[in-house]
Order: sequence, then structure tokens, then C-alpha cells
Amino acid sequence: MNSKAIARGEIYGRHVIVKSIEEARKVYASGYYGKPVDVDKPSGPEFESPLILNPLEASYLAEKGLLEVYDGQRMLSPEEVKERLLASRRLRLLYKVYRDLREKGLVVRPGMKFGCDFAVYRYGPGIDHAPYLIVVMEPRESIDPIEIVKTGRLSHSVRKTFTIALPEGSRVTYVMFKWVRL
Repeated sequence: MNSKAIARGEIYGRHVIVKSIEEARKVYASGYYGKPVDVDKPSGPEFESPLILNPLEASYLAEKGLLEVYDGQRMLSPEEVKERLLASRRLRLLYKVYRDLREKGLVVRPGMKFGCDFAVYRYGPGIDHAPYLIVVMEPRESIDPIEIVKTGRLSHSVRKTFTIALPEGSRVTYVMFKWVRL
């Protein structure tokens, strides 16, 4: 491994698996990346299983030089990793926001259970609750007002700020909704 890398992963379809338990723990502990296999809610990096990284996580870690990704015996460059894992326009759009949030020092986890793209933490799951729920949209994409109300009500009921992320070029604009009673 290069001097900066903390793990080696194998590409499987659209995911990367870190098989070494020791390396999997290092990756998870470095910023709550990935999901340990067969562990519902890890309470920390003390798990005994490989780690599955989604396309966004693996691409980001490869870009940062923290993860070496292999396809069989061949190590892929960070550009090749992104090309393989971020094949759709939607994934590339999500990656822009994911990368921006990570660069701001935030912990970004999948938001599927909240009906959004990301749940974003200041410190990490188990340490604090995610204060933000993020939906990623194209800058000129329209949204049904009913969707704003539905997502807003859900985010308010779980005490999180509903945010729409609009990536355009190298910038990401965030529109946050605050619900008030009149």
C-alpha cells in the first residue's frame, strides 16, 4: 500500500469491500465510512467483519489516497474508481454533494430510512443525532410542493433540518427549510 493508504479494497459491482478486519476498523474509525457486514448498528470500530463501502465512500477515500481499490490483481487509479463506481449521472451528482459535505468535516451517511439522500452528522452516528437531512437535486429541477411539505414534516418530526443541495459546477448551494408556526 502507498504510505497514505489505510486499507485495500476489492471492487464488487458498484461497491468496494475491505476484507481485512484490522483495515476495515481503521476505515470505519477514520470517519464512519462503510457498513460492517452483518452488523446493524456498530457502536464503534470493534466489529469482527469486513466493511462494505458504497460508491460515494469508496470514490472519496480513493480520491484522498486513503483506500487502494483493486479489480483482481490490478490496482485502479482514483479516476478509474470514480469512472467505474459513479457511472450514472445521478451518482456523479450525489458525489459532488457528498464530497462537499465531507470536505466541510461532516459525517455523511445514507439517508434512505428518512426518505432522503443523506443524513449528515457533525460528529458521527452514536455520538450525536444527524441534524440535517439532505435531498440532492439538479439546480433547474422542479419539485412538487407536496414533496417539500412531506419531507419537511418528516424532518421536523425527527428534529432534523430538511435541506436541498443543488450542485452546479464546482459549487454546491444548500437551501435549508425552517418550519415555524404563525
